[in-house]
This record gives sequence, structure tokens and C-alpha cells, in this order.
Amino acid sequence: MIQLSEIHNVKKLEQPIRFQEYGVGIFKTIPTKSGIKKAIKKKLIFIDGSFATTARYINGGEKIELFQSPETLAYKRLKLKLEVLFEDDYFAIIYKPAGILVSGNKFVTIANGLAQNLKKSKQADAIKSQPIHRLDYPTSGVLLVGKTSTAITKLGELFKNKEIKKTYHAITIGKMDVNGIINFPIDQKKSHTDFEVLKSVPSERFEYLNLVKLHLKTGRKHQIRKHVFAIRNPILGDKEYYLETKILNGKGLYLHASSLEFIHPFTENKILISKELPKKFTKIFPDF
Repeated sequence: MIQLSEIHNVKKLEQPIRFQEYGVGIFKTIPTKSGIKKAIKKKLIFIDGSFATTARYINGGEKIELFQSPETLAYKRLKLKLEVLFEDDYFAIIYKPAGILVSGNKFVTIANGLAQNLKKSKQADAIKSQPIHRLDYPTSGVLLVGKTSTAITKLGELFKNKEIKKTYHAITIGKMDVNGIINFPIDQKKSHTDFEVLKSVPSERFEYLNLVKLHLKTGRKHQIRKHVFAIRNPILGDKEYYLETKILNGKGLYLHASSLEFIHPFTENKILISKELPKKFTKIFPDF
């Protein structure tokens, strides 16, 4: 016996859209287009009391009901509460905690948790929300997510053209210059990182610990971690790029993507979204 699971009331639309396109993301338990198609085929979705079809168009004002069969109810669902820092009809900026993959084949990923945390876009080209860029598994911070196909394309172009300013904070090990540029090639490709030491404190074990603000001019894999390691000032807690005898276990990586700044590609408003430093940072540097 099937039972009612979710109800979605369609708001006013600018133009009709095929249901199999509109339905992506409106239900927390079916975040994908293929999932919507399967539910339609199994006759688990009703639109204004009638079975949904792949040919049905949504005009606005409809009542869409999702029912679940016993085998669907038994399916393991991801429960991942994400902090949404900014959201409109085109994109969102969320906080990625440390220790979670952005995407991939794992069950617990940011990508798999987006549908239950973000609102369905009302734009005609709305699709399943997708991360626009990546943050490493152990890195915390702000993550940009596209909600329409056009937004994903335009935001990708902003990244490619270096029109999105990304600011990171890290705690590094050892004595450092007050500021500088690191431009060692990564994988034979040009790479550029600017850094500024905001504060340093003496450390019996690590000589010095530094709170460092960093800006990326390029986006190579593990760029910050590789660059500061190249000048022998690795990030505290890094277990891939480290100095012998100076490994910190159990506290994670002290690297945080603290802000994103760019011009909204549709409204042309300035977007500046920041996330404060994690508590493990402020335990070492309480003034920040």
C-alpha cells in the first residue's frame, strides 16, 4: 500500500515547463531527474489528482503529490543539515563543514544533501543544484552552488576568468615573512598565491604558529597546501604535506575558505559572503 510522502504547490511560473524538468529538486527524497522519471513510471506522482506523465506541462498553481511504496520507504535517506549563507533563484552559497566530500561516489556528500537544504528555483532552466567549485575533504568554508543551467555556466565563466575573489585563512607552522607571493608551478602549470600573516604566536612544539590570510589567483588542486609547504610553512594538521616531527593529529586541517566576492551575473549586485573562523582557529588566535 502506498502512502502520501510529500506535497508541492506550484507557484506562478513565467512560462510552462515540462514536469520531468520542473520536478527535479522539488521533493527532498527524489533529488535527481532519473528519480523523477522512475517515480512517474511507478505512478507515484499525482498532479491535481491525476497520474503525472513525462509529457505533462506545469503552468503554475498545480498541486503535486508524491506517494511512496513500501520498498521506497525502506530506502536509506541522507539527513544532512547545511547552513545556507545566501540563496536566490540562481545560486546559493553554503557552509561546508570539514570532513565531508563535496561530491563523489560516497553517500554522505554536500552534493547529495543540497536538495533537502535549498529551495527549488522557479526559473525555466532550473536543474538539480550543483557545486560550482571544490573544497578539499578536510577544508571548511564557503561553497558556491548553482541552481539553474545558465547560472552554472555563467558562474563557471566567472571562475575561469578569475572574476571571483576567494579568500582563505590557514594556520601555518614556522617563522614566516609578513607577506609575500608564492608562484611555484603545480603539475607544470602556473600557480599564484598571495599571503599575509595576520598574527604569529610562539609555539614550543612548532616554533611559531601563524594566522595567515591567502588569496588564490589560480585554482590548482591542493594549491594552498602545496604552496605553503614549498616555503616550509605547512598548514597545521596537514597529513599530506608536512615536515617530519611536526604533525598534529586529531584536530583536522587548519584551512578555511572564509569568503567569496563577485558581481552577481544576473542582478549585477555585489556579492560578498563570509563565514567566521572555526572555533579551533580562535582557540589559538582568540582575537579573530
